[in-house]
Amino acid sequence: MNAPLNHPLPLLDLDVLRTFVAIAETGSFTTAATAVFRTPSAVSMQIKKLEDILGRSVFSRDARSVTLTTDGEMLLGYARRMLAVNREAVSKFIIPDISGVVRIGSPDDYGERVLPHVLKRFAQSHPSIAVDVVIDQSANLRRRMDDRELDITLVTKSSRNPMNDAEVLLTEPMVWAGAKGGCAHLREPLPVSLWEEGCAWRAGALDALGREGRNYRVAYMSAHTAGQRAAIMADLAVAPLPKSFLGCDMVELTAKDGLPDMGTYSLAMFVTHEASAPVKAAADHIRATFEVYSETGRWF
Repeated sequence: MNAPLNHPLPLLDLDVLRTFVAIAETGSFTTAATAVFRTPSAVSMQIKKLEDILGRSVFSRDARSVTLTTDGEMLLGYARRMLAVNREAVSKFIIPDISGVVRIGSPDDYGERVLPHVLKRFAQSHPSIAVDVVIDQSANLRRRMDDRELDITLVTKSSRNPMNDAEVLLTEPMVWAGAKGGCAHLREPLPVSLWEEGCAWRAGALDALGREGRNYRVAYMSAHTAGQRAAIMADLAVAPLPKSFLGCDMVELTAKDGLPDMGTYSLAMFVTHEASAPVKAAADHIRATFEVYSETGRWF
């Protein structure tokens, strides 16, 4: 039998664990520092304090990367659970017990890549609020808002459909995406993969090609972003995507590759003028998510 401990075990600081998890999720001390509102040097000191308490290294660091050690991987599970329990306990006292239903609309691209993670975190902080989600094109989502079928919706703004009364959450470049090492952009006519009629990104891409007088054909058409990605990855076509959507197996094609500039696009949000407490809470949560992305370049 082990001898009884003469001294109590040290307590792990939740702020330090929050920083530890942020580094593990972002793979960067600098990015994590921004996410937790600390300087990189302060973050380094927190991790040193953690490693001193545990007597183990939790990260393996070199000039280019930060990875978890075996001990760090073990700690990550505990840290996430401890932070979740803390969040649950604190929310019982300082977050009002809001309940109700929020109806949220989103274009396919963000509904696929971002919204599931946003809603998972929202459910953790507001477990009594149910969320219904509708995925559709921006123009249709705007009509649903006008018809009071939605409480909140994300929409894509464009020069053709400016939606000036929407709250802008994000603005970034639209780029032509091709397969890494691919040759689809060299073909004549240019094979293009696009969304169905009514999509702002489709309209912007065709306008740009038209201005340049570039000969093209719509080789693939899909209502979902996954369809564009499949055509790109197979090197069967190029497609317009927000720059942040480029995968590791894709490259950005520019004027040097014979593709015209498409400018920027904006993702915006409409919130009903008669917003209930649950709707306001959901809207605030969405805003916070995009603020973090603007500051760190990472969604989560």
